[in-house]
Amino acid sequence: RDLEIKIIPNKDDNTHTFHDTGVGMTKADLVNNLGTIAKSGTKSFMEALSAGADISMSGQFGVGFYSAYLVADKVEVLSKNNDDEQYIWTRSAGGSFTIHQKKNAKENPRGTKIILYLKEDITE
Repeated sequence: RDLEIKIIPNKDDNTHTFHDTGVGMTKADLVNNLGTIAKSGTKSFMEALSAGADISMSGQFGVGFYSAYLVADKVEVLSKNNDDEQYIWTRSAGGSFTIHQKKNAKENPRGTKIILYLKEDITE
């Protein structure tokens, strides 16, 4: 399957969806990489900054993911890795995350879909 990234704005649902056909994430990947801010890289990023690292390194630590909450009230990550079932990770701004297997899903190719549920005042 060809690798691609799609960006899909939806004015009716007030969402922006980012969909890729990459390797996807397993349930463990979702928990370990998105589950806590410390695991997503903020702690490592702050430690690197204290040690004199350049601020342009932010993307290398995964910190950028949480910037989604600047424009979104809720983020959903649907991901399928060839070594696991498809899972949905969901977190509302300021809340804790939930993760569950997508039930009754037709065969899903690998990849990840991130859906940003935009804040009401984000219209353009």
